Amino acid sequence: MPAALAVSGLVKRYGAVEALGGVDLEVREGELVGLLGPNGAGKSTLVKIAVGLVRPTAGQAALAGAVAGSLAARRALGYLAELFRFPGWYTADEVLLLHQRLAGSDGGAEERRRLLELVALADARDRRVEAMSKGMQQRLGIAQALVGEPRVLLLDEPTSALDPVGRRTVRLLLEELRGRGVAVLLNSHLLSEVELVCDRVAILLDGKVVAAGTPAELARPRGVEIETDAGLETIAGAGREDAPRLVAERVAAGRQVYGVRVLTSTLEEVYLEKVGGATS
Repeated sequence: MPAALAVSGLVKRYGAVEALGGVDLEVREGELVGLLGPNGAGKSTLVKIAVGLVRPTAGQAALAGAVAGSLAARRALGYLAELFRFPGWYTADEVLLLHQRLAGSDGGAEERRRLLELVALADARDRRVEAMSKGMQQRLGIAQALVGEPRVLLLDEPTSALDPVGRRTVRLLLEELRGRGVAVLLNSHLLSEVELVCDRVAILLDGKVVAAGTPAELARPRGVEIETDAGLETIAGAGREDAPRLVAERVAAGRQVYGVRVLTSTLEEVYLEKVGGATS
């Protein structure tokens, strides 16, 4: 079975400017992949090519085995842009009805009810968009991206306008979608959110993937911290595999061991190391 989203050797040039310089990326069914990078790294160009709004100069992008931009690819896709706006006079239910018509979904009122419940807007079904908070509008945007049960979901900064409770709601939603086999590409600047929810991460810089893997794979060991009756001790350079030996040595020496913690770099530290002085 082909990957839900497959990008191979993707190149995009705007005149003399190279926005993408040979990007390879896969998102499999039931996988959440975070796309990171500073402004100008090529993230938006990659997403626009996947959606079918921009044609690549070279390389290929496919969704569910169909060429990006084709009718079959669009049918498999759900998309939430970073900057979107629904008609203020529409209710939440009417927004979803409009997108059902645009997507050719036959889910009807039951699909709309289920999606509003999924994003915690069941009680706002008849509320107009102009009367909603930014967070509510953001969650409604996620609901419209799920109209028609897409196999692939492209989300551009989906938690940018949300408070901590709203972010947790979206995080739980993404985890539920993963369980249903939906593939999600998440473009975000919130590294802590990406680290919490994503299975894999790809970091773009100057149109190229400079790091890719699970957060655990990208993290570097920073030592082992052991708390004993003599105090807190950090053993630099030690890793997870060293922890049992280090604890056993201190127990053999007559120390009381109260806790042990393996220290690794955070995703933020990995990101800053890879992008250097480039800013978002």
